[in-house]
Amino acid sequence: MSEITRLERTRNYLRPGDVSVAVGLWKKYVHQPERDLWHDYEWGNVHWYCCGDPLEARVLLDIVMRALSPRSARELRMIVERSDAVWGRPSPPYDVDGR
Repeated sequence: MSEITRLERTRNYLRPGDVSVAVGLWKKYVHQPERDLWHDYEWGNVHWYCCGDPLEARVLLDIVMRALSPRSARELRMIVERSDAVWGRPSPPYDVDGR
């Protein structure tokens, strides 16, 4: 956390709390129902303009992980990979009965 705090204070593309917000946005986004994700993909989401774009947040997390020391990057990567795993999880079958 101290390295992230230092990074947020010394980089002109970050403000204090940006990394935490980015983690929260990405985590919240990947846990949405698939139909909402598809809607966002097809038409976009107007709320992203005011509340933050989770896809941009994920890109920011990649940038921050490259700027951190290997140990700190590994710790942040473990947190981000949990949400990435949800993002990459296959969709449940639409036919619940197995037909």
